[in-house]
Amino acid sequence: MTTHGLNVHTAFLEFSRKKLLEQYWPRLRSCVEGLSDEQVWWRPNDASNSIGNLILHLNGNVRQWLVSSFKRADDLRDRPAEFRERRLIPASALLEKLGTTLKEASEVLASLSEADLLTTFQIQGYTVTGLYAVYQVVEHFGLHYGQIVYITKLLRGEDLRFYRELDTTGRFVVFALQFQKFFFDPFPLATR
Repeated sequence: MTTHGLNVHTAFLEFSRKKLLEQYWPRLRSCVEGLSDEQVWWRPNDASNSIGNLILHLNGNVRQWLVSSFKRADDLRDRPAEFRERRLIPASALLEKLGTTLKEASEVLASLSEADLLTTFQIQGYTVTGLYAVYQVVEHFGLHYGQIVYITKLLRGEDLRFYRELDTTGRFVVFALQFQKFFFDPFPLATR
């Protein structure tokens, strides 16, 4: 089904890319940039992950499920190592590594077709479709991004102001207008 030239697979891929690259990633980066390297590697106990471990884990997940799978590249991921790491890797190096992977993921998402979303892949021992792989990455990133936000708030003791646009009305008016324009504007490219 299309709405004004937009089809479901294109809308799904664009929404997935925007969620990862324009919402989660800038906010995650903002959290990490406001912390010291020691805070990035802090953990409340041995059963919990540090932000550093979570960034390594997100990098591994995005690379394995999106980049390597759709590019048909070798999967070199060592998932257990993402959680075993205890060295004080600088936050800037972690962000650079994840940023590079997300750039590649964005390129992959921009290149996928409807057929790619219906293709079957073997990823991490699971048999999944391309659509499942994309959805898994966005959902998984959101889960761990939320943990990073929580740890950051715990360490800094302050509101990060990610939703300050809701302070006045409780509604994100600008987003609603953008959403409406993206999905319902019959002439999205026309100059007004």
